[in-house]
Amino acid sequence: MVADSQPGHIDQIKQTNAGAVYRLIDQLGPVSRIDLSRLAQLAPASITKIVREMLEAHLVQETEIQEPGSRGRPAVGLMVETEAWHYLSVRINRGEIHLALRDLSSKLVVEETLPLPLQDPTPFLTRIITHIDQFFIRHQHMLERLTAIAITLPGIIDTENGIIFRMPFYEDVKEVQLGETLSEHTGVPVYIQHDISAWTMAEALFGASRGARDVIQVVIDHNVGAGVITDGRLLHAGSSSLVEIGHTQVDPYGKRCYCGNHGCLETIASVESVLELAQVRMNQSMSSMLHQQPLSVDWLCQAALKGDLLAKDIISGVGTNVGRILAIMVNLFNPQKILIGSPFNQAADILFPAITDCIRQQSLPAYSRHIAVESTQFSNRGTMAGAALVKDALYNGSLLIRLLQG
Repeated sequence: MVADSQPGHIDQIKQTNAGAVYRLIDQLGPVSRIDLSRLAQLAPASITKIVREMLEAHLVQETEIQEPGSRGRPAVGLMVETEAWHYLSVRINRGEIHLALRDLSSKLVVEETLPLPLQDPTPFLTRIITHIDQFFIRHQHMLERLTAIAITLPGIIDTENGIIFRMPFYEDVKEVQLGETLSEHTGVPVYIQHDISAWTMAEALFGASRGARDVIQVVIDHNVGAGVITDGRLLHAGSSSLVEIGHTQVDPYGKRCYCGNHGCLETIASVESVLELAQVRMNQSMSSMLHQQPLSVDWLCQAALKGDLLAKDIISGVGTNVGRILAIMVNLFNPQKILIGSPFNQAADILFPAITDCIRQQSLPAYSRHIAVESTQFSNRGTMAGAALVKDALYNGSLLIRLLQG
């Protein structure tokens, strides 16, 4: 996140308390001031002050609550006010940029997907800023108060300072100061996060791992990586939060990775790598069903589910390679849940048992015995992951305080 200098101790307490109160109103609203005081463990006077500021800023609103079985006068409850507050959520992936205007409830206002060529004479940073400017111009009639910009993308990123050191596919990206430049250009805070880490946050806030305190989420797609939620918080949230399993070496003589190393897990388990392997092995197995249609992830998964031995073996191999790394992570983090986000989830009946077998064979039984490998609720195709960055900034108070101060 790119913003002002760190708040002092008193300001930090105010920020934390305001974020905690906003989170309770957002998740439980309509909720009374009395319940807020009890749940936030703050004095009624503190709740009154925080709520008054939020009401004046039009971030929350009052509504009547009729208690079940009560015949008396309805109580006054609080709920968030979101429609007049917008933010931009951007996702950059291979050859595309997705831009979406959302309100503070994460409701989608308008979304576009545009080409972002891998090679272009115009610098990467200039192209991103131009796309954002033109998006705002096209949709200015829909835009209310712009609060923030959230950007998710693959690569090696300094999330705290908004610097992209390297990205797969875009060779001209080297130490790009995207966060600071864009914040100065637009005048709003910019939150940048690796797309896998942001997706992990989205699952924890809105999806399959909601309510779980310790989670490992592995993504097997164009990139391979993991996000870890430990004690309810994203691991290393203030710096490089991605757990770089994709750049863990599994074959020292393997293919060169964009990170500079050889034989990274990503060069073996990513979508492109798996399809390359399938193509090579098809030439050695002419009886495989895979020859019947153009090779794709969808067809590979369908063939595996139909019993094609080659397709099953390839997908099982993905699960085994990922499962070996996951077994080590289970010993380190003792998670409640393991989520897998991947287009290979279409063949979950083959992929998930291969992962689970590795975990149970190679990690501590006390940690792995009750773990279930599950699918993520969301896909990594749209801008929902960016919504998690903004929601988290509201809940920790950092964005909320800026909005309260106008």
